[in-house]
Amino acid sequence: MRAVVLALTLALVGKYTPEFAASKTYVYKYEALLLGGLPEEGLARAGVKIISKVLISAVADNTYLLKLVNPEIFEYSGVWPKDPFVPAAKLTSALAAQFSIPIKFEYARGVVGKVFAPTAVSETVLNVHRGILNILQLNIKKTQNVYELQEAGAQGVCKTHYVISEDAKAERIHLTKSKDLNNCQERIMKDFGLAYTEKCVECQQRGKTLMGAAAYNYIMKPADSGALIMKATVTELHQFTPLNEMTGAAQMEAKQMLTFVEIKNAPITLSDANYVRRGSIRYEFATEILQIPIQLLKISNAHAQAVKILNHLVTYDTAQVHDDAPLKFMKFIQLLRMASYETIEAIWAEFKAKPAYRHWILDAVPSIGSRVAVRFIKEKFLAGDITIFETAQALVAAVHMVAADLETVKLAESLAFNHKIQTHPVLREIAMLGYGTMVSKYCVEYPNCNAELVKPIHERVVEAVANSKFEELSMVLKVLGNAGHPASIKPITKLLPVFGTAAAALPLRVQADAVLALRNIAKREPRMVQEVAVQLFMDKALHPELRMLACIVLFETKPPMGLVTTLANILKTEENLQVASFTYSHMKSLTRSTAPDFASVAAACNVAVKMLSTKFRRLSCHFSKAIHLDAYYSPLRIGAAASAFYINNAATIFPRTVVAKARTYFAGAAADVLEVGVRTEGIQEALLKIPTVTENVDRITKMKRVIKALSDWRSLTTSKPLASIYVKFFGQEVAFANIDKPIIDQALQLANSPSARALGKNALKALLAGATFQYAKPLLAAEVRRIFPTAVGLPMELSFYTAAVAKAYVNVRATLTPPLPETFHVAQLLKTDIQLHAEVRPSIVMHTYAVMGVNTAFIQAAIMARVKVHTIVPAKFAAKLDIANGNFKVEAFPVSAPEHIAAVYIETFAVARNVEDVPAEIITPMIPAQGAARSAQQSREKSMMAASSASFSRSSEMIYSDLPSNFKPIIKAIAVQLEDTICAERLGVKACIEYASENADFIGNTLFYNMIGKHSIHISVKPSASGPAIERLEFEVQVGPKAAEKIIKVITMNEEEEAPEGKTVLLKLKKILVPDLKNGTRTSSSSSSSRSSSSSSSSSRSRSSKSGNRRSSSSSEITRYNIEEFSSTKSISVNTLMICFAVCLQDSEATSNVISRSRSSASSFHAIYKQVTLHHHNLNELSFKMCFSSQAKFLGNTLAPKVTILLRLVRADHKKEGYQVTAYLNKATSRLQIIMAALDESDNWKLCADGVLLSKHKVTAKIAWGAECKEYNTFITAETGLVGSSPAARMRLSWDRLPKVPKAVCLSEYIPRYIPSYLAELVPMQKDKNSEKQIQFTVVATSERTLDVILKTPTVRNIMTLYKLGVTLPCSLPIESVTDLSPFDDNIVNKIHYLFAEVNAVKCSMVGDTLTTFNNRKLEIKMPLSCYQVLAQDCTVELKFMVLLKKDHASEENHINVKISDIDVDLYPVENDVIVKVNGMEIPKDDLPYQDPSASIKIKRKGEGISLYAPSHGLQEVYFDKNSWKIKVVDWMKGQTCGLCGKADGEVRQEYSTPSGRLTKSSVSFAHSWVLPSDSCRDASECLMKFESVKLEKQVIVDDKESKCYSVEPVLRCLPGCLPVRTTPITIGFHCLPVDSNLSRSEGLSSIYEKSVDLREKAEAHVACRCSEQCI
Repeated sequence: MRAVVLALTLALVGKYTPEFAASKTYVYKYEALLLGGLPEEGLARAGVKIISKVLISAVADNTYLLKLVNPEIFEYSGVWPKDPFVPAAKLTSALAAQFSIPIKFEYARGVVGKVFAPTAVSETVLNVHRGILNILQLNIKKTQNVYELQEAGAQGVCKTHYVISEDAKAERIHLTKSKDLNNCQERIMKDFGLAYTEKCVECQQRGKTLMGAAAYNYIMKPADSGALIMKATVTELHQFTPLNEMTGAAQMEAKQMLTFVEIKNAPITLSDANYVRRGSIRYEFATEILQIPIQLLKISNAHAQAVKILNHLVTYDTAQVHDDAPLKFMKFIQLLRMASYETIEAIWAEFKAKPAYRHWILDAVPSIGSRVAVRFIKEKFLAGDITIFETAQALVAAVHMVAADLETVKLAESLAFNHKIQTHPVLREIAMLGYGTMVSKYCVEYPNCNAELVKPIHERVVEAVANSKFEELSMVLKVLGNAGHPASIKPITKLLPVFGTAAAALPLRVQADAVLALRNIAKREPRMVQEVAVQLFMDKALHPELRMLACIVLFETKPPMGLVTTLANILKTEENLQVASFTYSHMKSLTRSTAPDFASVAAACNVAVKMLSTKFRRLSCHFSKAIHLDAYYSPLRIGAAASAFYINNAATIFPRTVVAKARTYFAGAAADVLEVGVRTEGIQEALLKIPTVTENVDRITKMKRVIKALSDWRSLTTSKPLASIYVKFFGQEVAFANIDKPIIDQALQLANSPSARALGKNALKALLAGATFQYAKPLLAAEVRRIFPTAVGLPMELSFYTAAVAKAYVNVRATLTPPLPETFHVAQLLKTDIQLHAEVRPSIVMHTYAVMGVNTAFIQAAIMARVKVHTIVPAKFAAKLDIANGNFKVEAFPVSAPEHIAAVYIETFAVARNVEDVPAEIITPMIPAQGAARSAQQSREKSMMAASSASFSRSSEMIYSDLPSNFKPIIKAIAVQLEDTICAERLGVKACIEYASENADFIGNTLFYNMIGKHSIHISVKPSASGPAIERLEFEVQVGPKAAEKIIKVITMNEEEEAPEGKTVLLKLKKILVPDLKNGTRTSSSSSSSRSSSSSSSSSRSRSSKSGNRRSSSSSEITRYNIEEFSSTKSISVNTLMICFAVCLQDSEATSNVISRSRSSASSFHAIYKQVTLHHHNLNELSFKMCFSSQAKFLGNTLAPKVTILLRLVRADHKKEGYQVTAYLNKATSRLQIIMAALDESDNWKLCADGVLLSKHKVTAKIAWGAECKEYNTFITAETGLVGSSPAARMRLSWDRLPKVPKAVCLSEYIPRYIPSYLAELVPMQKDKNSEKQIQFTVVATSERTLDVILKTPTVRNIMTLYKLGVTLPCSLPIESVTDLSPFDDNIVNKIHYLFAEVNAVKCSMVGDTLTTFNNRKLEIKMPLSCYQVLAQDCTVELKFMVLLKKDHASEENHINVKISDIDVDLYPVENDVIVKVNGMEIPKDDLPYQDPSASIKIKRKGEGISLYAPSHGLQEVYFDKNSWKIKVVDWMKGQTCGLCGKADGEVRQEYSTPSGRLTKSSVSFAHSWVLPSDSCRDASECLMKFESVKLEKQVIVDDKESKCYSVEPVLRCLPGCLPVRTTPITIGFHCLPVDSNLSRSEGLSSIYEKSVDLREKAEAHVACRCSEQCI
């Protein structure tokens, strides 16, 4: 095929093809230049220049020689174009021998063929020859002068445009060709460190990061057999910008000039060396792949040089990291890369016994980046030279740093399946996941990678399935997920329910791992994965979690519009609300995406969401959700995205699965940086400490006897694993862990083992003796490179490196008083005085480099940005802990700190160096010092001139007089040098931040140019030079009786100062109270409150009946709150103040009387609210002063402090400096006082916080500060009460005087100005006459799931009230339980646990014939008489509880039976009371509450009925009275119940689930399916009914056949010998058979019940029966 193509090409070439005659030598002058930098002149650039004569001579047909004569190499690092090129004489001399050897090449019809050269010619030198041959590559067509083609060249096969013209007069041919280097069929390029990134095509459509083009101009002279090239010029430009070319870009320019000189008759002498084929015109990569571009090493003896650097690293790595440690570490890596494996082995053998050297070698080996690293780790581990921890550490780094080739993949495979590796769980996990990662990296490099690479994993999958090794199966699925090979789709889908039978035997978590394993495959084959994901999503029989995971995978494939709209159509009929909520929220969040690669998906989702109902928005947080947020800034081509998925089953507090992912966009690429996934399967049960139900024979026998009566009852499985977690970096799973009971048991066993205790005691002994620790960790954190050839033949490289070395030095010593005996218990430590003295000196040095330029083994010329970060934070402290005496103390001592604890240096420069003269490297700052100085001077001149002339131009020009006349750089006259220092001094310490910057802002005010230049930041912390020496800084906490002993400054407060204020308070009180008392306020109060109460009741009824119109009448609601409900003002003011007096005087009897009187007259909350509405803010202050008028202002005069906290500075002059905090508590008055004071005797600044609990519904506090706590003060009151019949809470903040706050940050002016318009509609605002010195926040619980929220804020001009009515809560509030917090005892922990359980419990209730399920779905049911129905039961195999309901035949009243543990509790009404029987024994009223200690069951009276509590068994409460009943189950039972009340899983569309698992359409059929039928009318249960499959009385036509139909749902019918007394119609499903077929009764009911539904018809169900005495 290639021969045919070549023949066609030759047939089309024209007569102007370059030719070189035989026996002649053509002499050309050749000049090549490669220069990099910014496009603006006057800045630094770096480059290489080559000058030589080129001789071309024919040696055979179509075979020629090319020789360079007198080549010269120049290097450049200077200000362009001012500075000259510098000859690299030593390098020229060193390479002269190679350049003197001519190379041989094939050339026919303008096309360069094979290239031959001796082995003595290095690949780098040969590439320079290829650069010359690239000029000769011409594909000239015979009949066309303008044409395009994909032309092969040194840089690959790229799109080339030809234009040919002929100047007949001058006898010259002009040919121009241009190459688009961004449009290549095959581009020669090497990438390192980019295997984890994804090419963002959509991002690059808005501008590419790297762009390149080349222009070739030829002048040729026609000859007899072709044409002679007289002159050829080549200009090639590569532009790179990480942001956007509009903001500035760096460029690399290559120029070539080939000029004809003469023709000689003497041919070139062929070298005697053996010529071997060395490829073609295509560039061949040489040692630059191993060469780090930030430094150039001349390697003569790799072993000796590596040892020298290693000694330097160890020698200078003492107490802190040396400044050049990262650079030395990278040099060490460079030497290991160049060294042979034997050399590395020798270095290891020499230093493996020296710990100080050993860790440096092990940290450097993974950074070699080749299979040598993997081989070294494998061999050393198998030989036992390195520990498991060292192996794991090195292996993790190697997997992600080693470049993948076929041999490396095979080596990783052998390592992963090695027997010794497999025996260690941690190493096995790392090696297996690493094998998958290596395959993925190899397939990124070679897209057509062979499927044989993953075949070993496929075999492991088959083996794990066959042997039911589920843990192994999860592991290999994760490996396949890391590999992401399309050949793995088939093995993975076989494990999924839709595609394979093996899935039936697999746990759900394994199936979930199989679905997630498709995600990386989707990046390569999105269409194939889409097909699988859609089928999984559409199968409604699958577990909802699998369907939601399939939804995640599907959207990661970026589905088209048609597929997204198909999903929307599916959602319209979706029965599972978890799936519906998740999918809808996912699509909804994607509609807001601005990321370029998701633009099409966002548009499709926008259409799909509009097709769906808005009801999906109203689903609460109990339903699964997907959240996607992203931001992309096109001008800079940067962006970030975050996705969070939580998959719930609405049955637990914790979601079943949570996945969080972060994604970044930069420079036209995208990467999934981090992903964390957590599965919480059994963690909730563990956290709530659910006791394991004991196997009580009586209980199990009793319950199973009842369950046996239910047709085909199926128990739910119990989740065994507690949790699992996985972590992904850059799309590759690096670690995972499954937490289950065996693992926890092993951990506890290990912690309690003698070896662990011995280790702890040895560690304690080491601390007592004093110990010194040193740990250093070097790391090559980033190495990202892109290498590609230029027209000159030298490689251009773009690279980014980050290396860091961290060091920690710790010296610690502990002392114990009294000393512990030789053998001691851990509890004895709590009785000792523990003192710890420590000195720590952590330090980090990090170097980051960004490089663009030439990088070869001989010469480097590049522009470079370098960032150096150096931090060291020494500390010396002592800590003391005396638990017995309640003392904790920490002391910090002065240390010899460096000049700067943190320093950051950023600089950009041009550098040129060659291997023959490395010390003579030339470094030039990007912004020359002279230019910067001139720019700064011009800026100063501008500033001076601007004062006198407003017309001075900012764009005035500066002309450098010392530059060539044609060089006129234009620089904006603006300051480019910035320096600033910010210092703060406190507690004897002075901290400063110094900032200096010199940038290229004068070129353009963009981020790119702002980064160019020099920048530095220094942070220093030093002792203050102005004051005396500091000895130490102390922080001490003393709790208990000895708190008073630690007081340094005695606090005194003048009690008499409050007397006038107290008198004023009494006068104010008299003004309020006396007129009301004189006018008989009590009587009017009672009547007024009655009116208010009735008004509140009516308004409450009105509000409940018109809840649907709540939003439309929001303003009227506010009016009602302010006027109608708070009508009795003065009377309640009296009551409120009387309560305050009662609390102050501690008259508990008076307090209770006043509270009861207040509640009887009106709601206390009404009064409080009305006071705030009609009175000014001083009421808070009034109430506070009233309550403390009879008490001491300062509790310290009568009480000892409970806590003393000291923060002080110990100075050499013994002057006190610091702060003291004391806390006093008066339990008798429920008052807490905290005083904070400065220790300096001359400083009277204090902060006083005083709070009191006025009642169990109200607390108030005063916070004052300033001189003697008298400058500023605030009053805070928090209270609870009632608004009408609704519980409410309110907080008020008022003040007399506050520090001045800038007007711009005033809250009430800030809020309306910046609230978006759409939020303003949701949160209405109105002007009210609010207090100018008060903020008030009120919350009213109008129902268990709705709140009314009101916020009143003050301003000077606009008084604003924000309100929101009917705020929906994600979970219910325990309103009914707040007033009854003691179902078991008065323990506060139990109260909190009880309330927590109440909040999350679900309720099922029934009033009349209307039943409300756990999922809050109402249904009408007709209960059969005398038959028990299962209301709710634990549907797992543990059978913790069961609640049965029966309607008595005689009285037709409800009876409840509760089975818990081995206890049967019967609740039934007798007359107007409820009788309780426990195991058949009646419990008298006087014996209630009744508690069974063994089973944690409590029965007590509640209102008109009886409540049973058994939360530890899953029953939060069972309430029963004559007219209704209610069942609450605890949160962790959600989704595990069954019965009439449902599963409590939130799936209202799947509510009618029968015991067999079938979903019925009729509520009556559903209710009857949970009846416990009887076998005989003489059974003790008194139930006279059984289930039957009834025959449809009429015949129907089904499938064109006359058929008879039988019900597939059981129907209640009277027992034989009994007649129905009452019936009810029921709509059920029927299965039809041809008339001539016989339904075998031997098949039983279960057979017909499994049949499909052909039609639905009505039938009669019996609900009451009467039997004769002859019944069986």
